[in-house]
Amino acid sequence: MPNRLSHPGAPGETLQPTGPDGDFLAVLSDYPSPDISPPIFRRGEKLRVISDEGGWWKAISLSTGRESYIPGICVARVYHGWLFEGLGRDKAEELLLLPDTKMGSFMIRESETKKGFYSLSVRHRQVKHYRIFRLPNNWYYISPRLTFQCLEDLVNHYSEVADGLCCVLTTPCLTQSTAAPAVRAPDSPVTLRQKTFDWKRVARLQDDPEGARNSLGVDESLFSYGLRESIASYLSLTSDDSTSFDRKKKSMSLIYSGSKRKSSLFSPPYFED
Repeated sequence: MPNRLSHPGAPGETLQPTGPDGDFLAVLSDYPSPDISPPIFRRGEKLRVISDEGGWWKAISLSTGRESYIPGICVARVYHGWLFEGLGRDKAEELLLLPDTKMGSFMIRESETKKGFYSLSVRHRQVKHYRIFRLPNNWYYISPRLTFQCLEDLVNHYSEVADGLCCVLTTPCLTQSTAAPAVRAPDSPVTLRQKTFDWKRVARLQDDPEGARNSLGVDESLFSYGLRESIASYLSLTSDDSTSFDRKKKSMSLIYSGSKRKSSLFSPPYFED
């Protein structure tokens, strides 16, 4: 995470942004309302602040480039890409359920049910909310067995292991809203001069991966790069189950116990907000 977030103020206090990369305004609802006129800014857009006009923001959309004014009640201030100030549970769910939002997308926001606390909202099969407690020494925790000096450390930890949450944290909410579609030049068509490839010989290639290149019995130049990649993918998918088993073992939930990690068959006591 860029810009370390060391002891943020309690919910309700104004947090000062520490850098431009992860600080923006998130649009909470279409503005103006579609009932009035075509919206200039739409829900989920990210805006860069131009000026604060006292209850109104002059801002520019990071996705469309449109510049206009928008009232403060229609936006939330976002710090470090994931710390949302000025939105409640319902609006958090609306943003996390927008199309193209990845599983594990998340945000930290002020808790509505417990004043003075934060909440971690995560998109899984549905949106899950976890209460973040704050100790007198300004350390934070979701599960009392594991505390963090700052919110950034908490985010970094749960971005590596789920450790009792519904899933690992993947990307901050609205990360995809400014992604420009990739422009790719069309590939030149590639044709085969003769059809001499025998799929029945594919199974034998698994037993001799080193000789796979020449076992096809045909000049490699006859195949497009894409076709060779497809063959390699096929071999990988039809390999024995040991590789899949290894991957499953690595993805098992881990919890910390002192300085050691160990597998756990139970979840720590987390409090849903």
